[in-house]
Amino acid sequence: MRGRRADDEPVVSAPGVPTEQDILAALNRVNAMLTEGNAPPVVISRVVRIARTVHQTLPRLKQMGLGSLEAYSVVATATDYLPEAVTGYLRLPRDWADTRPIDGQKTALMILIEQLELLGATMDQIFDAANRADAQELVAHGRFLDAKFGHSSTGGDLGLGAP
Repeated sequence: MRGRRADDEPVVSAPGVPTEQDILAALNRVNAMLTEGNAPPVVISRVVRIARTVHQTLPRLKQMGLGSLEAYSVVATATDYLPEAVTGYLRLPRDWADTRPIDGQKTALMILIEQLELLGATMDQIFDAANRADAQELVAHGRFLDAKFGHSSTGGDLGLGAP
């Protein structure tokens, strides 16, 4: 504390929560990496599937709860897991990565495809869960309406009776 004031301390702030624009920008960077790295179509199609599901899920993140494991997984997939997997593969020479076994009989391409399939399946599950919540609300509302108004024996009116 000698000679220093608290005001002289550098202010270090934690990074903020990624916004929807940050997530979309991360997906666009992955797409650019694939194009620049001349990735094979089998990789591109899987990344496109993941990106499409993330994009469809983004509007539902607030509903899922921004602090939920599902929301975290969507954000981390777009900003960390997907870029890391693609970058690791693209750093390797294409012919070598696609033909040389590096883990048992698996090539780097095969390992990447497994990782992308896992990410894709996980994003599909999260998207389905988010939609299921809305679907359950619709079913519950339908049951409420049925309990409230019921079915008349004639089937033609709403059971409101004669005026």
